[in-house]
Amino acid sequence: MVEPTAGAEMRADARRNRENILAVAREVFDQQGTEASLRDVARRAGVGIGTLYRHFPTRDALLEAVLRNGLENMRAAADEALEASSPREALIAWLQRFSERSGACRGFPASVLNALVDEQSELHASSAAMMEAATRLLARAQEAGEIRKDVDAEELFAAAAAVGWVAEYSGRKRAERILGLLGDGLATTG
Repeated sequence: MVEPTAGAEMRADARRNRENILAVAREVFDQQGTEASLRDVARRAGVGIGTLYRHFPTRDALLEAVLRNGLENMRAAADEALEASSPREALIAWLQRFSERSGACRGFPASVLNALVDEQSELHASSAAMMEAATRLLARAQEAGEIRKDVDAEELFAAAAAVGWVAEYSGRKRAERILGLLGDGLATTG
């Protein structure tokens, strides 16, 4: 959807439709995952599929709008963690937060990972900004000698997404255990 220009206002009914679609999409994605039927989203929002597509021309556009705040919060959390006294602990805490978010919405890790490699995806910029912040967090822990230097950001991100997948399908307890193993594996030896 083309956002209104500075002088133009979105009609009140159009704004309500957009806000309602977003609220319903959050609920549907949390319940059914990011591959949920967009027709179901439109039906539950009480609008036609054409109205949904006028506001959000693609699934990724809708996902971006639904996930934007969460991805921005994850980016901000990584930036804030740069000030922590223990870079390794800050990185592990960020990974835990990411995996918790990932496990809360089926398909979230795959959607973000796919968006990272698809620069045309509406979800790309938000996902990339989050990954760049996590990369800075990883680099700080590596520079401090607390995390292995042979781990790159893409591997770390894939591992975090995998922990989110475990949380989604096997539960938080198992995900926390695997996150602990991941943290141990990332640590420098000696």
